[in-house]
Amino acid sequence: MNITKTDIDKLNAVLTVQVSKDDYTGKVEKVLNDYRKNANIPGFRKGHVPMGMVKKQYGKAVLVEEINKLLQEALHKFLTEEKLDILGNPLPKNEADINWDADDYSFEFELGLAPEFNVDVKGKEVTQYKIVADDEMLNNQVKTIRKQYGKLISKKEVAKEDEITGTFTSEEKEINKKTTFSTEIIKRKKQLSTLLGAKVGDVITLKTKDLFKDDHDNQKHLGVSHDDAHGLDIEVVFTIEEVNTREMAELNQELFDKLFGKEVVTSEKELKAKIKEDAERQFAQQGDQKLLNDVVETLIENTKFDLPSDFLTRWIKSTGESKLTVEEAKAEYERSEKGLRYQLIEGKLREENKALQITFDELKTFANDMIKAQMMQFGQMNPTQEEVESITARIMSNEDEVKRLTEQLNTNKLLQFFKENAKLKTKEVTYEEFIKEAYA
Repeated sequence: MNITKTDIDKLNAVLTVQVSKDDYTGKVEKVLNDYRKNANIPGFRKGHVPMGMVKKQYGKAVLVEEINKLLQEALHKFLTEEKLDILGNPLPKNEADINWDADDYSFEFELGLAPEFNVDVKGKEVTQYKIVADDEMLNNQVKTIRKQYGKLISKKEVAKEDEITGTFTSEEKEINKKTTFSTEIIKRKKQLSTLLGAKVGDVITLKTKDLFKDDHDNQKHLGVSHDDAHGLDIEVVFTIEEVNTREMAELNQELFDKLFGKEVVTSEKELKAKIKEDAERQFAQQGDQKLLNDVVETLIENTKFDLPSDFLTRWIKSTGESKLTVEEAKAEYERSEKGLRYQLIEGKLREENKALQITFDELKTFANDMIKAQMMQFGQMNPTQEEVESITARIMSNEDEVKRLTEQLNTNKLLQFFKENAKLKTKEVTYEEFIKEAYA
């Protein structure tokens, strides 16, 4: 068997595999002999079927199967030994022209070759957001806590900041939803003035357009679908069934202990500091995810290389779960191109930077740390190393869990690598500023 590679261009090549009779004869005869020993054909004792009959019945199918096995083995060996970096899999080029009645065969396979390129992580500057909890947020959080732990006092008439329980109805949208909401989430002044002063038992009509500050509240309080919630513009009837106000809880040691444990927090100043610490820890995670997304987008945009698009389109067409038209295959390629480009970029980064490569010991340590953190969340503050190792061993024996952990560790390593190597500009913002600026 002989394999030769012919380059079409930098991204496409053809492999020609020459198969001679000597390459496959022994394998085919062995399989046919096994068939002969086990064949059950009427008129013949088992194992005594004439070989000519076996060849006539099974010979062509066995020949094709054995040669295909040889081709797969030879292609894999050649690609490995030659260290060819290919995209997709080799595509048969001339299979329809093969004369299976001949003794020697020549097979051609198209290859899509991975492009050569360089990745410049320090290229275009990317904004790294440092999200801080400002005084307004802290004051609002304290107010929310005091309301949450305060007393609920029943009233007859609606006033500002009261909680109203009632039922929204609408024949047009088939709404019949009992709910509770605060007047603080009402957006339009006209709608709010309609509610203020209303009494238990009153039936009022409200317009849903800009009724709530967040359109998603239409879904929560009116019971409509997510799609209907956005820009909903109808009239609804609201029957007031209950009005309550909250007497805010005092900021005292009893409340602090209830929130954080005995004497962990002892003053309003310490309460705000704790809220700030917890909030900014969560904000940091959102900022990190935004940073990761932005660096990835920047790398895709600024790392220029060509792909064997025609080959990949044909490969997608030939390997899809369902039969695709040429147009469908092109559309699928266009949808997946961006992801493929990033796979190649990330692969290049990992190949060139040992810090991004994962060892088994690193993965095991990562799993240990994750398990300890989870155990602490459930109140087991000082687990023994034996307990942690036992759980880790069980997790590491699960292929799906190992894959999930590997992906998490990969992401962590990439994020740290980008923080240390990318060209970053730090910008301090409040959470509201971050949302507006980062996701506008």
